[in-house]
Amino acid sequence: MFPPHTEATQATWTAVDEYYQDLYVKEDAILDAASETAAAAGLPPISVSPTQGKFLNLLCKIVQARRVLEIGTLAGYSTIWLARALPDDQASKVVTLENNQVHARVAQRNIDHAGLSDRVDIKVGPALDILPTIAKEEGHKPFDVIFIDADKVNNKHYYEWALTLARPGSVIVMDNVVRDGKVLETDPTKQDPSTQGIREFNDAVARDPRVSATALQTVGVKGYDGFALLLVN
Repeated sequence: MFPPHTEATQATWTAVDEYYQDLYVKEDAILDAASETAAAAGLPPISVSPTQGKFLNLLCKIVQARRVLEIGTLAGYSTIWLARALPDDQASKVVTLENNQVHARVAQRNIDHAGLSDRVDIKVGPALDILPTIAKEEGHKPFDVIFIDADKVNNKHYYEWALTLARPGSVIVMDNVVRDGKVLETDPTKQDPSTQGIREFNDAVARDPRVSATALQTVGVKGYDGFALLLVN
């Protein structure tokens, strides 16, 4: 039996998120400092939440990832979660791409403070310029997990490069695919560019036999959104 429907509010979503954060995530001085550094530098408060960060961390552990690609570093909050999931050896690496130099500098400070400098490589510049370079690197090994959390306009292009840089069994996570339900807008003349990018990505994935995919809606301290989860066939 399902419980009676209740009209949830943002306050409820936040309270439930905090409940599970206290249960499963606990306090973390390194991650708290990363958030504080980002706020002090004036970066937008759009990093993943603590529970979402733990989700990414567990996903990497489940996959037994050694190589992770992140498109969209911001202040490095999610990067820390991803890097902490990897084995402590020379083969483990998070390659994270950030177009904004200020964001990249903040992220590097946070990565250094977390003691993960040897496990994280921040590449600065437009992702669509850097991704072909990565693909051409001699001896390049595919990524086990790819987390895409950048400008939504280029989602479809990031997805195509993710497939190029993945292997069968790799997992791709695309963040922010719901956007307060804006994804339901079907009239292109009424869609904002980000919504157009999300729908183009969704349409591409839906007809692509190279992946198996689903999408989940989420609510919490980050509001109403969701992510797509893809397995490379």
